[in-house]
Amino acid sequence: MPKLLQINATANWGSTGKIANLCNKYAVAEGWECYEIYGRYNTLSEFKQIKVGGVFNVLEHYAENLLFDNEGLASRFSTQSLVKFISETKPDIIHLHNIHDHWLNYKILFEYLNRTDINIVWTFHDFWAITGHCCHFVEIKCKEYQTQCTKCPVTHDKLFPILKNTNRNFALKKKLFTENKKLVIVPVSEWVGENVKKSFLKNNNIRIIPNGVDTSVFNPSFGFTHPDIKDDTFVILGVASQWKDKCKGLEDFIALSKLLKDDEYIILVGVTDAIIKRLPHKVIGIKQTSNQHILASLYTRANVVCSFSSAETFGMTIIEGLACGTPAVVYNNTAPPSLISSRTGAVVPNKDYKSAYEAIQRIKLHGKKYYTDACIQLVQEKYDKDNCFKRYLALYNEIIQR
Repeated sequence: MPKLLQINATANWGSTGKIANLCNKYAVAEGWECYEIYGRYNTLSEFKQIKVGGVFNVLEHYAENLLFDNEGLASRFSTQSLVKFISETKPDIIHLHNIHDHWLNYKILFEYLNRTDINIVWTFHDFWAITGHCCHFVEIKCKEYQTQCTKCPVTHDKLFPILKNTNRNFALKKKLFTENKKLVIVPVSEWVGENVKKSFLKNNNIRIIPNGVDTSVFNPSFGFTHPDIKDDTFVILGVASQWKDKCKGLEDFIALSKLLKDDEYIILVGVTDAIIKRLPHKVIGIKQTSNQHILASLYTRANVVCSFSSAETFGMTIIEGLACGTPAVVYNNTAPPSLISSRTGAVVPNKDYKSAYEAIQRIKLHGKKYYTDACIQLVQEKYDKDNCFKRYLALYNEIIQR
């Protein structure tokens, strides 16, 4: 029985944790023995979950990053324990996801992996692995990752860390990751793949597998109800989990609200109480929910889904909306434009919320039903989770057979 080890910051929790869990589910169905390694936050599953480190480990890692720009270079003892577990378990494939976020020491991990014959699949949910510090570089308009990260705008615009080790971090990642000849990179979108091919990992085996959506949940369902939303209200929906981040486009939604007509409202999902208090009356804030059926009802009720984010490596909220038959309007940046055609929505210039509103008006003129069939068909053909995760299973089998 082949063994598969998923390593991610969370286990069956959050988007990346659920993706890792689904990879295991499809593998188990084909006779694999599966494990989940994680740093913090988990939802129990049928797989063996092994937690790396504890609260002190995370706090110490945060402190080292804050002072010395040591993201991914603390957590030494806990990572050594993980290496011991790997050596005892002897997995056929290790599938990496997010190994950053203050919980794992990638230097210790890769120094060990580079001495073994263990096959590695690494899904890139962001760009941390190919930069000297940051996970996303569109908002800061940085292309140093293509040659040599030297002065990261993310760290150098702040008082901390005291020591700024962008150049060291980049060089260390380049050395460790390029040394491993069994490393297969899996970008979650064509756009991510294009950027990886401009980095020091351009010569690696690169396989693009998009994130899949559960169409048994995300499909046209009963629409969400709210006392301020009437049956004939035109609803513009935005969904995110980190609205406090500037790159998610909160201020653009607030600016857009000033253009709305009497029958138009914006609903933002995932906002905090503090953000809800400062939203204008035309914007309805809803706290984050992990209930996918509630999300499906929101997508179904919406007339259009908007993404003003500059930190999207795939665009899951867009796909979830399309699966529910709702067209989308996105900025011409990052990955979402590749999901959009003239029959599934519109792509507008980056940071141009006025052009976005004009596109919304065109969708309003056509009516949602004009787009619904094409939206659902696109998801069923390209982004249904069964198709996407079977591609991971096919990759696993190809690797061990090879």
